[in-house]
Amino acid sequence: MKRLKESNYRRKKVRSSTDVEFDKLFKEAPEKVKHAGSASDMYDSTDHEDDSDFVLGDYQSDEEITSRGCDSSDEEEEEHVTKIYYCSRTHSQLSQFVREVQKSPYGDDTAMVTLGSRQNLCVNESVRRLASLSLMNERCRELQKAKVSADSKEEEDGVVVKKRKVKAGSCPFYKYSPLQNYKDIVHAEVKDIEQLVDMGKKMKACPYFGTRYAIPGAQLVALPYNTLLHRQTREACGIKLEGNVVIIDEAHNLLETISNIHSMEVTGAQVSGAHSQLSQYLHRYQKRLLAKNLLYVRQILHVLQSCIKYLGGRPGCDPTVTSSGEEDTSLVTLNEFLFGCGIDNMNLFKLVRYCEKSMISRKLHGFVEKYQPPVVLQSRENTDNQLSSVGTFLQKLAKKKDPEERVNNVVPSNGETETVRLSSPLAHIEGFLQALTNCNKDGRIIVTRQETVAKSGLKFLLLNPAVHFSDIVRQCRAVVLAGGTMQPTAEFKEQLFLATGVPVSRLLEFSCGHVIPDGQLLPLTLAKGPSGADLDFTFKSRSTPQMIDELGRLLMNVCNVVPRGIVCFFPSYNYEKLAFTQWEASGLLARINAKKEVYREPKKANQVDRVLADYGTRIKESEKFGSVRTGAILFCVVGGKMSEGINFSDDLGRCIVMVGLPFPNMFSAELKEKMDYLNKNVATGPGKRQPGQIYYENLCMKAVNQSIGRAIRHRDDSAAILLLDQRYARASVVAALPGWIAEHVKCHSHFASAFSSLRKFFTTSKHGNN
Repeated sequence: MKRLKESNYRRKKVRSSTDVEFDKLFKEAPEKVKHAGSASDMYDSTDHEDDSDFVLGDYQSDEEITSRGCDSSDEEEEEHVTKIYYCSRTHSQLSQFVREVQKSPYGDDTAMVTLGSRQNLCVNESVRRLASLSLMNERCRELQKAKVSADSKEEEDGVVVKKRKVKAGSCPFYKYSPLQNYKDIVHAEVKDIEQLVDMGKKMKACPYFGTRYAIPGAQLVALPYNTLLHRQTREACGIKLEGNVVIIDEAHNLLETISNIHSMEVTGAQVSGAHSQLSQYLHRYQKRLLAKNLLYVRQILHVLQSCIKYLGGRPGCDPTVTSSGEEDTSLVTLNEFLFGCGIDNMNLFKLVRYCEKSMISRKLHGFVEKYQPPVVLQSRENTDNQLSSVGTFLQKLAKKKDPEERVNNVVPSNGETETVRLSSPLAHIEGFLQALTNCNKDGRIIVTRQETVAKSGLKFLLLNPAVHFSDIVRQCRAVVLAGGTMQPTAEFKEQLFLATGVPVSRLLEFSCGHVIPDGQLLPLTLAKGPSGADLDFTFKSRSTPQMIDELGRLLMNVCNVVPRGIVCFFPSYNYEKLAFTQWEASGLLARINAKKEVYREPKKANQVDRVLADYGTRIKESEKFGSVRTGAILFCVVGGKMSEGINFSDDLGRCIVMVGLPFPNMFSAELKEKMDYLNKNVATGPGKRQPGQIYYENLCMKAVNQSIGRAIRHRDDSAAILLLDQRYARASVVAALPGWIAEHVKCHSHFASAFSSLRKFFTTSKHGNN
């Protein structure tokens, strides 16, 4: 099938059965609720003026703007100076970078600004106390839209004068003059995020917008990954890449990061909720919308209906009822999905642009927040006898709610309908529609059908990250990928640069060793345990009681010779739980705990800081216990919350233990599809391994490198690294380790020799005293 191209779409309007259905729906709805009052009486008449914020305005497509000779970019933009964009994974890493800039010789002469999310930069307490970032974003936009109103009258000198007053909901920090002053001060001195927030509070200026206004004049901009790698976010922040330099630090997971940012998942509950809310919105404002807006809104509704039917449901029915389809998970191409939904004849490019320019999701959100319409959906059995979801909504809204019902957003149910309260999910679905415009070969759709439509879902899986990285490579003067554990680097060249057309001659690679002396690092591979058993932590063998007991005895021996802190990485949460439970039952855990207090990585992110604080406190106080207890041991998980971004420096990580090789699930549908894609699209020489297999192995080794890289954080630091598995002795595995570790690796086939080396290392080390 030919590639889906925007220019090949037919311009004529396709009259679908869905359009006829909605024509009938909206003609019948007012008649069905005439006993409850006219449609205009369903809402408070005093709210009509305020509803102008929710009504879609006049929309012109790109073709109309071009044909009329209109230029949408008439506004003068502040000129951008040549700059460097430095991005990293977390705000804490950005703060570390800013502190280094402050200490450098360039700190006094560089105009620098650090970008962050509202969670990090907002100073309005009414917004900061909201539970999630999405709620903070929506509340901030609402405060920006606050306008002046002329509804107050006062008498001055005997004359009645109208006073225009600002709505009480406007943000006191979003004002022009303070923001301009804030921007100038940002350029004058390098500040980290905490300092930017403190300055915003003192100046009564919003740091979130103040830092964005400072981008054009900044020479150095520090920002998170997502802000740079996502085109819409980049444009919304006013970031210009042309002629500038981009540095991406901690780039070891760049391929996965790009894929995750542009992979979108929607649930049946979200699609059903958006369909119900948009139907109610259309019925409310259909007489006030222009014909073009009506056309596009109907098209969005048609797409939502088609997705609901594809998941086995029926539009307007309760998504929590049993689905008509069988429970299964399938993977289809984009074209197969579009044809299966019956939306292959729709111009999704135009529909996505309409959503972006009309801001329909924001207007729908405002409508939902003001009127709080619940998602009233009918049971499948009552579909033929009951009113439509729109008619039901209007009837329910016509009835007077008591205060408790209005607060909890609950509609009285007569047993024939069920109410599901959902937040407005259309903005999230817009991202899924954007994903559907990718080339057919660059992505796949994973369709999950569960027992109910609400639990079912659609997920777009991006297979080719170069598609969304090509703009950065093409526009920038230079792109630098940096990191301490970048090996192996071949996949970055092939999948990000060569795939975007960059010639090999433009690619430069530089690598250097660590700053520590050779005697401060001891990397060991162990093939056997204390009892002589082979250390085989493959998925088939690692869960046997014998292997878990052997691991416990090995850790017990390590605890006897390693001072202060030990960090042990397990391949998964389930395996860590299995080992912990067995050691607890056998008494091995009590013996380990007698020597070093045991801590475990929590699954909840809000508990990580507390566990780390307790772990660090125990190590600092270990000398109080004399020879009884000499520190602590922390059980972590590869790929978990403590395997990246956490520094186990000095006594926090005198020894890093890596249990097995953490290969991902080979039977994952997403992984198999990614490997198949690489095998078909990445060139390989004769006799060489397939690119998919190399990618699979690289996923494992990058996870290992990140975990063991938590130790040795400065030039005076020292640590031992124990790699527990007989497979670590393979030359290919050692070669995939960071160069500064691989060149010092000692492979031991017996535990006794490894234990002797470990004891000697800490006996002679300046940090070896217990």
